Amino acid sequence: MKKRDQWSSKFGFILAAAGSAIGLGAIWKFPYETGANGGSVFILLFILSTVLIGLPVLLAEFVIGRRGQADAVTGLKKQAPEKPWYLIGWSGFIFSCLILSFYSVVGGWVLSYLGRSILFQLSGLQDSEFADLFVGIITNPWEVLIAQAAFMGLTVWIVTGGIKGGIERASKIMMPALLIFFVVLMIRSLTLDGAMEGVRFMFVPDWSYFNFETALIALGQAFFSLSVGVAGMITYASYLSKSENLTRSSVSVVSLNIVISIMAGLIIFPAVFALGYTPDQGPGLVFIILPAVFDQLFMGQFLIIIFFILLLFATLTSSISMLEIAVSIGVKSKYDRRRRIAVIFGIMIFVVGIPSALSFGVMPQEVFFGMTFFDLMDTITSRIGLPLGALFTAIFAGYVLTKEDAHNELSQQKVWVDVWRVLVRYVAPVAIIVVFIRGLIAIF
Repeated sequence: MKKRDQWSSKFGFILAAAGSAIGLGAIWKFPYETGANGGSVFILLFILSTVLIGLPVLLAEFVIGRRGQADAVTGLKKQAPEKPWYLIGWSGFIFSCLILSFYSVVGGWVLSYLGRSILFQLSGLQDSEFADLFVGIITNPWEVLIAQAAFMGLTVWIVTGGIKGGIERASKIMMPALLIFFVVLMIRSLTLDGAMEGVRFMFVPDWSYFNFETALIALGQAFFSLSVGVAGMITYASYLSKSENLTRSSVSVVSLNIVISIMAGLIIFPAVFALGYTPDQGPGLVFIILPAVFDQLFMGQFLIIIFFILLLFATLTSSISMLEIAVSIGVKSKYDRRRRIAVIFGIMIFVVGIPSALSFGVMPQEVFFGMTFFDLMDTITSRIGLPLGALFTAIFAGYVLTKEDAHNELSQQKVWVDVWRVLVRYVAPVAIIVVFIRGLIAIF
């Protein structure tokens, strides 16, 4: 019988975990949230939220995952037998599948744009035509379904290769390539005439945005961008050897996430300001404004290809982690079933995602509280699923695991472990509850 796979190196684990975090949250959602919430103040609050609240919860998932040395459900059963804490694993299973069901739709949009950029169909359009193109893509039922299926196929193909042969190998290719592409695009954006307006927007505070609402949005973005709350990091850490330093690994993941988010801003905002656009364009910033921006640049036709390859890599590194959560639970100890289980779950998630894919064309535009089915899935997962998962993870790590358990797993100086326990026991739960209540208020 095959043995349970493990990461071949700490570097591979960090790249995979960082890739899970650095997805559409960093490249798509972070820029438009920054643009809509005042720039520099939002960035400051996002960094503080990520370090003080996101990092402790991420480390909690690492601790729980490595202690369990199994899928999220089995690992939690081993650590708290005859108690219902294993429901954290099942919650992660359900919500990761729901997230991937609509996340794969956006992945399909990325593939559609990448295909058009390679065929040079994103050049020579008027500003209004970029908006028309986006609407045309997302309302075309056959294109969105085929693109979604292709994206899910790529995700399944990587996951079937296992931890070392699939996820780690892909992460070692995609993450360095992603960083190189980021640097190329950032340099080009910063050398535009008028680019410093965008830099000032990101780093010179407008304190009128320093308020409770901005802080809550920044905190929600910190959770979304780190992918905590769906047992993804529990799953990844379960493949980690006992010799690895969890604290250093979590700090590395958080640091990469912050750096990539800021680099995304340094690609987008200098170009947006330099070419006369406004930063508060919302979710359409990546798919409508950026193609129009790149079209006005020298070598823009090639830069937009690089950008959408970058976006595809970032989207895939997150999607494979979400599928791995479900696959690891489905496989349990029968590791020779991985390929079959990955294909089955991939098909099931694609089917669940069909209503999200058709939300902007065939399906009714309003199905629940004025939201499309796509928005409903996004709202349920980001405002209910992620906060609840993160809350119970923090409670488990802070109150079920003993101080001795924490010291055994982290093997750090006592004072630092005690600081982490204070954050994960008191600060993180309160902050998560506030975000959760705000999310419910926004829905109802």
